[in-house]
Amino acid sequence: MATKIRLQRNGRKGYAFYSIVIADVRAPRDGKFTEKIGTYNPNTNPATVDLNFERALHWVMVGAQPTDTVRNILSREGVYMKKHLLGGVAKGAFDEAQAEAKFNAWKENKQSGLAALKAKNEEAKKAAAKLRLEAEKKVNEEIAKKVAEKKAAEIAAKAEAEAAATAEEAPAAETTAETPAEA
Repeated sequence: MATKIRLQRNGRKGYAFYSIVIADVRAPRDGKFTEKIGTYNPNTNPATVDLNFERALHWVMVGAQPTDTVRNILSREGVYMKKHLLGGVAKGAFDEAQAEAKFNAWKENKQSGLAALKAKNEEAKKAAAKLRLEAEKKVNEEIAKKVAEKKAAEIAAKAEAEAAATAEEAPAAETTAETPAEA
């Protein structure tokens, strides 16, 4: 029986979530499968992969052919690196302890690269948030300036109106004050 390592679609419309399965070549994409060895969620940043490493390595070693996407996933997870190193052990190029050391060094390097990428993304998010905050502060200052000018204009108009009203009352008061003095 020819086997494939493929993705089986789950999730709702517009939000695909995949299971990584071992299936017969003739089986449909979402049909019957032999074994589920992991999940793949492309909706997160970076994509989330939960893989049973030992079973994936077993199936690759016995000749199961992965689809293109699954091959990329397995390569990123290190299954093909481990297969390569185990091939070197079988040929006698180095022993199993050296192969394990090389694999762990590769994995550590990969993890540090991912951590650096994650830190860079976080820094970019913080910088973008800071820029948005600065732009918002600038807009708020302009609005506050316009409001202050409008209030100052209202106060000046009110003071002008009061001055005009007191100016009208003052001459009227002077004329009434002079009338009793003449009599």
